[in-house]
Amino acid sequence: MAYKISDLKTDYQSDWCPGCGNFGILNAIMSALVDLQIDLNKAVIVSGIGCSGKTPHFINVSGIHTLHGRDIPFATGIKLANPELTVIVIGGDGNTYGIGAGHFLNAGRRNVDITCLVFNNGVYGLTKGQASPTLKLGMKTKSLPLPNINEAINPLVVAISCGYTFVARSYAYDVKHLKEIIKQGILHKGLSLIDILQPCPSYNDIHTKEYYEEVVNDSKRIYKLEETGYNGEVKDPNNLEEVQQKLSQAILKAQEWGDRIPVGIFYKISLPTFQDRLRSRYQREINPSKDRIEIDKKPTIDISNLIEKIRVK
Repeated sequence: MAYKISDLKTDYQSDWCPGCGNFGILNAIMSALVDLQIDLNKAVIVSGIGCSGKTPHFINVSGIHTLHGRDIPFATGIKLANPELTVIVIGGDGNTYGIGAGHFLNAGRRNVDITCLVFNNGVYGLTKGQASPTLKLGMKTKSLPLPNINEAINPLVVAISCGYTFVARSYAYDVKHLKEIIKQGILHKGLSLIDILQPCPSYNDIHTKEYYEEVVNDSKRIYKLEETGYNGEVKDPNNLEEVQQKLSQAILKAQEWGDRIPVGIFYKISLPTFQDRLRSRYQREINPSKDRIEIDKKPTIDISNLIEKIRVK
């Protein structure tokens, strides 16, 4: 039976600040699930620590609120244990690109079929606004006593470079656009990153709603790639010339920031997923969730020899 957004809402009361971009992201996620009619019994949302980490509490599907920066490996294990699940990862820019950077980078080598949504506001909102890895050098938000002393990373460039097969950006207050990007990320077979520009009205007084939506040279600062004729999708993954051209194009476009900030799909390619590689290696479907662990109340695997080897004598 079809479900509506009202069926996804929980009774959990949000304590996000008024005007927080997280509300728009939450609505976009639920709208995407409704549009796709994802089986709610086969959907899992995994989050880390930070303001974004509370998101699973507000959506009526299976949710796991994990450790700081560890949401991607948790989600990877879930997807590999049961490939039939739709797994969505939710993390902030500090959670994902800071303490979780090692997992963020190495996930690209595996191409597990999960969708990563990163709430990017340039600050650590939950701990009162310290500079996150995406705040540019020299910027001073109202919560910083001195300008940021570190260079910023470009998460889109990192994701494209380390193997993500779907790399996109959207904007928290454009719920319609964000919903469509999330839908495409979920439908993509492979590892997806959607970096979401998410104004923090409490601690970031630079990257505000007014900043992102300011009209510069007769057009809004944020513009949609699809409206310019840009196409980041690789049609033939075996065509190395096309792949290199799309990669170079995406990396160049991902560095555009200032008077014009692009949103949309920067890069997309269809490649074998980690699950495909496992299937090819073992010549069978790999779904541990369906493996029998006992028959007639007896374990299907005998580990007595292993126990004997490690027994302390």
